[in-house]
Amino acid sequence: MIDVNTIIGDPVETPDGNVILPISRVGFGFAAGGTEFRLGRDKAAAVNHGPDAQALPFGGGAGGGVSIAPMGFLIVGQHGVKLLSAEPGNQLYDRLIDLAPTLVDRLEAFTKNKRAEHNSTPTPPM
Repeated sequence: MIDVNTIIGDPVETPDGNVILPISRVGFGFAAGGTEFRLGRDKAAAVNHGPDAQALPFGGGAGGGVSIAPMGFLIVGQHGVKLLSAEPGNQLYDRLIDLAPTLVDRLEAFTKNKRAEHNSTPTPPM
């Protein structure tokens, strides 16, 4: 019913060498149920299992559903992997996640420069 190409679509290669993979969210569910109904007010008919027992009517049902919604695009290129969200309201979080490695690199470079400045500064004589 659902294969991998439903969730991760066929890759598309762009002229600049990036590969774009469409990603979808797939959900499905099934349910079934049934019951026997007692007719009238005669409770003994529902309990009596002997040869003169009356058959109770049966009611039942079943159902199922599938939901497929586009989630975004996975872009693989020379500069790394990036997720471009198709869901409204997620652009801020995606942008923060994309910027996190750059921010960490800048903080590391900043702390290294501060350490180097601290270690290279001569101490004044006393």
